[in-house]
Amino acid sequence: MKLFNSTTGWLLLLALALAFPFLAGNDYHLTVMSTAYIYAIATIGLNLITGYTGQYNLAHSGFMAVGAYTVGILTVDHQVPFWIAFLLAGVVAAALGFFVGLVSLRLKTHFFSIFTLCVGYIMYLLIEKWESLTHGTVGIIGIPAPPSIGSIDFTEPRPQYYLVLLFLVASLWIMHRIVRSLLGRTFMAIRNGDDLAQALGINLMRNKLLAFMLSVFFAGLAGGLYAGFVRFIGPGVASVEHTFDMTMYMLVGGIGTLLGPLLGAIGVPWLTQYLQVLQDYRFVVFGPLLVILVIFLPYGIVGTWMNRKRRKEALAAQAAASSAPRDLSSISTAKGATHA
Repeated sequence: MKLFNSTTGWLLLLALALAFPFLAGNDYHLTVMSTAYIYAIATIGLNLITGYTGQYNLAHSGFMAVGAYTVGILTVDHQVPFWIAFLLAGVVAAALGFFVGLVSLRLKTHFFSIFTLCVGYIMYLLIEKWESLTHGTVGIIGIPAPPSIGSIDFTEPRPQYYLVLLFLVASLWIMHRIVRSLLGRTFMAIRNGDDLAQALGINLMRNKLLAFMLSVFFAGLAGGLYAGFVRFIGPGVASVEHTFDMTMYMLVGGIGTLLGPLLGAIGVPWLTQYLQVLQDYRFVVFGPLLVILVIFLPYGIVGTWMNRKRRKEALAAQAAASSAPRDLSSISTAKGATHA
């Protein structure tokens, strides 16, 4: 795991991702992995507001649906080119996030989560009932795939896979830049406590709102990619169950880390796929496995490993500090013997 702290580790993961289409047994495996990548992008966004800023947004899947419906409505009903609609998916989600965050972020802890849960359900109902705009329960059919580039046809599974992978890599790089910057440290200070953040001179509302908008921007882009990938969307995209799935990805991988949500978003769907042989009993197996993981690895796979690494480094530093006086005393004794 130490390898994944370095550029070499990330390049190794990228090489595995690039080689996956040649190792996959069929197009179905490519479809599963591409879908996992899309939800990984959305989970990375949720991790920013939850893991790094400490605000649990239960309306996250609703904003993903906003991005998906933005692409669907603009391309199908108004013949807007796909890439323009895709860019607007993130912008519309962030703009809506500004108004939702302006109200919801005045609340704290579980009150904020309950409020966003209500917001998410309202978004679901609007998508389901506003038939003149969203096509209601019928959904939007015939969403165009991203336009071809030369001989690269994005209706084919392999080009689709590499396109989604490109956006996942870009999302990870951008998120890495954010969390390693002063802005990211500001978000983490807010997570550690509002009083501490205010004592440091941090504007709580402004920075919470910025984190919220950035978070739902990623959700909107993921929704736009999902619409172009699946080419059909319905109200179920906005279901709170998808937010809970993304939460599970963060918990399994490691909330508040960059690698954790990625591993969770890729590993959990594949585990459920392999448990499909159990049919109706697969959740009987998967449920206890998840409970055991949460009990013994409460910070997720990556988070637990990072905590153990910090403890080892602290013990090593403590051992070095305790041995330093003895070394100094032996040096002074040797000097005294030389003078004598």
